[in-house]
Amino acid sequence: MFDALFEPFIINGMTISNRVVMAPMTRGFSPNGVPTKDVANYYRARAEGGVGLIVTEGTTINHPSASADPNFPNFHAPEALAGWEHVVKSVHDAGGKIMPQLWHMGSMRDPGQGPNPDAPSVSASGLKHPAKQNAETLGEIEIKSIVDAFAKAAYESRRLGFDGLQIHGAHGYLVDQFFWDGTNLRDDAYGGDLPNRTRFAVEIIEAIRREVGADFPILFRFSQWKQQDFTHKMAHTPEALKAFLDPLAAAGVDCFDCSTRRFWEPEFEGSAMNVAGWTKQLTGLPTVTVGSVGLDGEFVASFQGESSNVAPIDDLVERLAAGEFDLVGVGRALLVDPQWANKVRDGALDTLLPYTKAAVEELVI
Repeated sequence: MFDALFEPFIINGMTISNRVVMAPMTRGFSPNGVPTKDVANYYRARAEGGVGLIVTEGTTINHPSASADPNFPNFHAPEALAGWEHVVKSVHDAGGKIMPQLWHMGSMRDPGQGPNPDAPSVSASGLKHPAKQNAETLGEIEIKSIVDAFAKAAYESRRLGFDGLQIHGAHGYLVDQFFWDGTNLRDDAYGGDLPNRTRFAVEIIEAIRREVGADFPILFRFSQWKQQDFTHKMAHTPEALKAFLDPLAAAGVDCFDCSTRRFWEPEFEGSAMNVAGWTKQLTGLPTVTVGSVGLDGEFVASFQGESSNVAPIDDLVERLAAGEFDLVGVGRALLVDPQWANKVRDGALDTLLPYTKAAVEELVI
């Protein structure tokens, strides 16, 4: 019934054994930013459970205000990189593929937070959301330093043996703060209309591509919605979405991870396609769909302690088989059930686990 979910797929020369992607879910389980043996075992368990590709929790680049929590993993300190090398080996030994998600929180980090509490928070225009200024506006010199930090992290990802990497350009964090007109009020080359607001991301992608070469897969995660405004849309039409995506694709993205809260929701009037479907159609590149896969409740409610029951995935797999999108990101269902993919493959749907309040502490979007 679900054969389409277990067909192999290739992204820029990297073969994934099936279409199941572990969605990035940041957890504060890395003391002083260092992923431990427990973190390695956490990812290994999902590889053993049949996940084709693991995208790690958000891991921060080398910039003083990139992180809001000293227990979020980083991707620059020598001891953290050694920890990640062990994670890679553990996943590979289990037959899996893994990518780090490279991350800067921008003004979603409030001043005083994180491993460098004295460092000021930064964003495109000093804004956390349109009504709140809590950060410094990035100047062009510091923009270049952040671009370089992303590129250095990309170099390390290849050196450590990762199978590719993902750039976190979603959910109202730093890269996304440049995309959003509510937090980007700049009148220089990094501001203006939506295509112009992609320049910061384009420079990051281009710098990463120069560092890792042509044959290393780059995924880019974006979202229309923001943590600051769940109803927001950057692009209200397919034409506007294409104008946003084209510069990113041209810069070197191999696959778009299209974050939505519910995968089944249409993106534009007049079509049942979701944003992953539209992104694939508009760019010709592979896409990952995500959003409440395998569960009947959406993830925001989980932060209020609401549980979610197991939900059918028949419609999801039908859309995958029809070619609307290429890969399926599974989040909370994999938090509570590392064997989710194997159970679905084997038809053991009655043994899938619901998402309960006890799992909420492990999840940060």
